[in-house]
Parts: sequence; structure tokens; C-alpha cells
Amino acid sequence: MEILKKYFPFSFVEKKDVVALIINIVIQLVIGLVIGWVISLCGGIPVIKWIVGLVGGLVDLYFLVGIVLSCLDYFKVLK
Repeated sequence: MEILKKYFPFSFVEKKDVVALIINIVIQLVIGLVIGWVISLCGGIPVIKWIVGLVGGLVDLYFLVGIVLSCLDYFKVLK
């Protein structure tokens, strides 16, 4: 569990109510969208297009896992 808290620190922030959970999820979505948009700007270079696609996919996966962990932490599924 400590490893998850180390790599996903924003997901384990104390959330007092459902509004705080929703704000946490929205912040993670917005950050993911902004990073994805910045990464997509580099997608026009044909030589590194597949690398950019891979990095963008990994960023999306990171934030998806972060959102799931945030929900699981709020509902006290994780100890």
C-alpha cells in the first residue's frame, strides 16, 4: 500500500465528503487533459509519432488508475 501512496499521492489525499471526491476526480481529469493536449502537440513529428502515442497512453492510464484509487480510498476499500 505504501508503494501506491508513493506513486499516486494525489489519490490518497484526505477526502471529507462526496464533493471533495468529485473535486479530486475533476482535478485529475483536467490535469490529464492538459498533459494529453501538450503531448499531442508533439504528435505532428512523423519520426516520433509512435513514441508520443505511447507516452500519451501511459499518461492516460496513470490518471485513470489515480481516479480509481481515489474512489477506492474514499469508500475505504483500501487499507
